[in-house]
Amino acid sequence: MKNAVRNFYVLPCCLLLLNLCNQLASYKAKLIDDAFLRTAAIMGMVLFGGSLVGVVAEPVIGSLVGSLHQGTRARWGQLGEMLFLLGLGAVVFWLYYRVDVYGVGSILPPAWRNPAHHR
Repeated sequence: MKNAVRNFYVLPCCLLLLNLCNQLASYKAKLIDDAFLRTAAIMGMVLFGGSLVGVVAEPVIGSLVGSLHQGTRARWGQLGEMLFLLGLGAVVFWLYYRVDVYGVGSILPPAWRNPAHHR
């Protein structure tokens, strides 16, 4: 059951979060006016970011999610596990909702948003 939940729920949630990171890279690259350079920057950010996430962040995030998942399951049993998974889905849904309705800048702190005069 543990692998089924991981493969069919947690892993897709992580892929959705990775897609949000790609959207953020595209959003920030809009600061570059030259289309060729902008495309190269997007590819570089996605490749570098994906590598960094895979080598550094994924083990840390995996351990954190694993310990939170185990903690809620140990404290509240099967109900805790379901609440954790529902919470994970709710966070991913909320992020996608904000991006879809208000744009990518809505999930960034104000200081990190692109200036209004850029595309």
